[in-house]
Amino acid sequence: MPERVTATEAALLLIDKLKQTHGPLMFHQSGGCCDGSSPMCYPEGELRVGANDVLLGKIGGVPFYIARDQYEYWKHTQLIIDVVDGRGGMFSLEGPEGKRFLTRSRVFTESERKALRI
Repeated sequence: MPERVTATEAALLLIDKLKQTHGPLMFHQSGGCCDGSSPMCYPEGELRVGANDVLLGKIGGVPFYIARDQYEYWKHTQLIIDVVDGRGGMFSLEGPEGKRFLTRSRVFTESERKALRI
């Protein structure tokens, strides 16, 4: 079964560093507003997840959520979480590290869409 969300090696290294500093973490793909559309990293439980959120999977052992309406737009793609230099979302934990998480994506193949039933 193809993964709906994955992470680059650089992102996984930063996730490990953030876990050492902040403990258990969670991600939520921001849908806009203050921080644009970017993956936001929080201490686990800091952001309340509800019935309108979809758990896409885990990256580096950390749960990754997306709003259901945003998921409907992106369900045909695999999200690939990467990290780049710079300041990202002001609410996300990686900001003080001089890094920001970034969402890249690729369209699932026909066989992957069949396996995922989309």
